[in-house]
Amino acid sequence: MKAVIIGATGATGKEVLKELLADKRITAVIALVRREINNNHSKLTVIKVDFENLQNYESHLHADIAFSCLGTTLKDAGSKEAQWIVDHDYQLHFAALCKSADVKHFVLLSALGASKDAYFFYSRMKGTLEDHVSALNFPQLTIIQPGMITRPNSTRKLEQITGKILQGVNKIGLLSGYRAITTHQLAKEIVKAGFVANNTGIRRLAGQDLFNGAV
Repeated sequence: MKAVIIGATGATGKEVLKELLADKRITAVIALVRREINNNHSKLTVIKVDFENLQNYESHLHADIAFSCLGTTLKDAGSKEAQWIVDHDYQLHFAALCKSADVKHFVLLSALGASKDAYFFYSRMKGTLEDHVSALNFPQLTIIQPGMITRPNSTRKLEQITGKILQGVNKIGLLSGYRAITTHQLAKEIVKAGFVANNTGIRRLAGQDLFNGAV
């Protein structure tokens, strides 16, 4: 089985890539990246691309499963408009090209609370993307909606503080849907979801679903 992925250099995406390369069911992985990956795994083909002209790489998208893990922060992007281009436009273009390449199962990393009608920009952006990718009518579409994502040994103070608060709150059963999940745990569930047969077309795994075996 062949997989294609974007976002493989990000915090979650690099963990997804590790899981794909370790899975015996996957025979080949194509990673479309903006910067080089130092990985010489025999199953991996790394292609450095220009996401503004992703259509030039459509011949590399013929795969059984596609994983879309691309994303940036508002701080790194510099503006809401620039973040929208990366998180929405690039991923939607990738999805559309995957559909044209006859990819059967598309797995999209989104966020808990995503909605096109959301008050907050980030949730509204993610919700709009979900709707637009859904409209492409993949035979199978799995949308992953984690709550707080934490990285081992993260140096981001806000991430450390928020993660500890949510862990404490979850112990008493409140806000369980926003339970913090590590990038490693999340990657395992993302890849696992890619192998689940889905006869309903669109499947969402949100928050607590990623912990209770729903995948």
